Amino acid sequence: MMKAQRINAILEYVKEKESVSLDELVERFGMSKNTIRRDVQELVDDGKMVKVYGGVSISQPLTVPYQDRKVKQFHEKQKLAKLAAEFIKDGDIIFIDSGTTTVELLDFIKYKNLTIVTNNLDFTLDASAYPNLNIYSTGGVFERSTRSYVGTESAEVIQKYNFNKAFMASTGLSLDKGITNSSPLETQVKAKVIKKSEQVFILVDYTKFDKYALTTYCDFDDIDYLITDQEPPQAYIKHSKQNQYEVIFPR
Repeated sequence: MMKAQRINAILEYVKEKESVSLDELVERFGMSKNTIRRDVQELVDDGKMVKVYGGVSISQPLTVPYQDRKVKQFHEKQKLAKLAAEFIKDGDIIFIDSGTTTVELLDFIKYKNLTIVTNNLDFTLDASAYPNLNIYSTGGVFERSTRSYVGTESAEVIQKYNFNKAFMASTGLSLDKGITNSSPLETQVKAKVIKKSEQVFILVDYTKFDKYALTTYCDFDDIDYLITDQEPPQAYIKHSKQNQYEVIFPR
């Protein structure tokens, strides 16, 4: 394979996967690690990829406009939100994470009596129509790309609360990298929530499996439920049984 063809093939492969390790590229293309490094660096220099720990990520998914992300996989997000809402009971004190998946919870919990802490601006605004939902906002720095409040101030506010359930989103997850997110500022908040909640629910649609982003905010042994819209790869089913979390999907 000519160099130009190989570089284009690498780019297309990373676009498909969104994030890959260098070792995976070596195995996929049968080239030496030094050759792959040079090819990847050329793509990074051209602005077509960004480096992440241990590999590379396509830059576009991290900058997709919020409204586009909200529309993408909409029906799948509603499916898993409905499943997650079955675990929410009257009187619960819950945290609702930022993201276009967690905001879909509102349709399924809007008539319950709940105390909700959130850094999700859209959820806060939409939930204001329901007086039975007692809403607390974390405040902090407003992150326009995710329409959420993030940073050290938000994390400090989280420290004051105790949640019996937290419903968290993820940019991608993998068995070796854990539960990941693309924004370090959001990761500060997410990591703190995990420590303050009795039960942790991760909500991800099927496109997020075997992907990873810049930062890891928790490991699989920190969670209680992994909720998705269809049966995940068997490796995750097996992993859940070995690590005492439950995988929930439509049957």
